[in-house]
Amino acid sequence: MEPGRRERCHGSGPTAEAALDDDDLVTRVRAGDREAYDALVARHTASAYRTAVLLGAGPDAEDVVQDAFVKAYRKLPRYRGEASFRSWLLAIVANETRNLHRTRTRRDGLTLRAAAAEPVAAATDGLDAVLAAERRAALVGALRRLPVRDREVIVCRYLLDLGEDETVTVLGLPRGTVKSRTHRALAKLRALLDREEAHRG
Repeated sequence: MEPGRRERCHGSGPTAEAALDDDDLVTRVRAGDREAYDALVARHTASAYRTAVLLGAGPDAEDVVQDAFVKAYRKLPRYRGEASFRSWLLAIVANETRNLHRTRTRRDGLTLRAAAAEPVAAATDGLDAVLAAERRAALVGALRRLPVRDREVIVCRYLLDLGEDETVTVLGLPRGTVKSRTHRALAKLRALLDREEAHRG
């Protein structure tokens, strides 16, 4: 079975491998060290899973992540290090999620469950917790109503906290497109949230 399948996703590499950076681990994988790939999987599984969920994989996120790790392993000889391994991997996760959307017969997978499930910050009383939950629900609802391309850039820049360079790599877009799309998507999101606020009175 290839690296990245379920039984390998939860382990961690030896202490020596944990101290290596991604480039060193990639070099070891190319030399035939499968434990080095296990270390990469352990290091990046949480980020890959969160990306898949936030981009709309929903209950299929785990399968998307597993497929992405297998695909990354097979494509590793073509990885040139022009972007970080993390960015390169998340681009594969994003592509696998898009493939999932294209093959789904239902369109109910775009739920952004991870955003909805983010823990509410410690509140001073029950009212604060209720208000925080309402704001989070309003944000998730507004994100669901954005077109997919706008949602993707908001997810990358603000929910995954990726830098501009990483967003360019993950979405496979020119830098200028990322900038302009981020600006427009934020304006749309603000308008949706303002309308929701006005509707609630």
